[in-house]
Amino acid sequence: MKMLMTAGVALTLGLALSGVAKADISIASAGPMTGQYATFGAQLKAGAEQAVADINAAGGVNGQKLVLEIGDDACDPKQAVAVAEQLASKKVVFVAGHFCSGSSIPASSVYADAGIVQISPASTNPDYTDKRPGPGTFRVCGRDDQQGQVAGKFLFDHFKDKKIAIIDDKSAYGKGLADETRKYFNEAGGKEVLNESYNAGEKDYTALVSKLKAAAVDVLYVGGYHAEAGLIARQMRDQGMKTLLVSGDALVTDEYWQITGDAGEGTLMTFSPDPRKDPANAALVKTFRDKGVEPEGYVLYSYAAIQAWAQAATAAKSTDFQKVVDALNTGTFKTVLGELKFNDKGDVTLPGYVFYQWHDGKYDYLKS
Repeated sequence: MKMLMTAGVALTLGLALSGVAKADISIASAGPMTGQYATFGAQLKAGAEQAVADINAAGGVNGQKLVLEIGDDACDPKQAVAVAEQLASKKVVFVAGHFCSGSSIPASSVYADAGIVQISPASTNPDYTDKRPGPGTFRVCGRDDQQGQVAGKFLFDHFKDKKIAIIDDKSAYGKGLADETRKYFNEAGGKEVLNESYNAGEKDYTALVSKLKAAAVDVLYVGGYHAEAGLIARQMRDQGMKTLLVSGDALVTDEYWQITGDAGEGTLMTFSPDPRKDPANAALVKTFRDKGVEPEGYVLYSYAAIQAWAQAATAAKSTDFQKVVDALNTGTFKTVLGELKFNDKGDVTLPGYVFYQWHDGKYDYLKS
């Protein structure tokens, strides 16, 4: 009986140790899963889920399976901090997120304190990496000073003789993008006729539109998100204005056209080169579409963030924070965005921004 009990204990202990050796690795995707920007949370979630599925199907990371947690910050800074603290309590080792810069920046301090690697697929405000609280903060998207430079120069080169207004929604992303665009437009020799800020989340921008109409604005640059930009575009048309709306990467969702309808025709926006068009991604794009998911906007950026971390953890043979950070700082990673590296700030070395145009419900590269 004693021998049987001893054997049983040994077997139980062996199974337990075996379970520890092959324990799952918890990672997370965080963004606005609810709220007015939930369409972008859905993009991040779809990319993360598919990346985890594909990595696990290929054997996981260092022989361990990934388990994905989802954090909903609703693009609210306070909620983002709460989500970050919750994920830290769950012992996640990596977060692909957040979406809004106003969420990623405060959350990054929590992750830095907890020793969690953070790679944002979408936060473009320069402060996210310029003022990062620790060495584990990275992003696979571009920056607003890069995006603003492209936009400001474009506005001057194409519309310097037109009346241009620049507005923003006061958010870290929207104001930051508008400020950078204005800076480069002014440096090129341009001068806007109107600068205004508006409140995100409202439904009626009639007063703002009336002010734009009174100033006879030909081109309106919007530093903000698709929901408000779409309403402003529609309400300009309602007042008989033919003003061209120009904006940034937050318009890379089909939901923009759902808001504007035909009023969105001709809208211009900056975004990075579209990874859906890379022939190397054809099979993956088909996988998404077969599931009823269009891998638009930041879907593949979310996928790439997890790819980069997984490859770094594999190279490091560990999920230890410092070892993975060292691997991210020194490695080159093959992702759906192409081969990428990170500089000493945690910014990605990838091609910059190009212009897209909305036409007949779809966006594509602007034809010269």
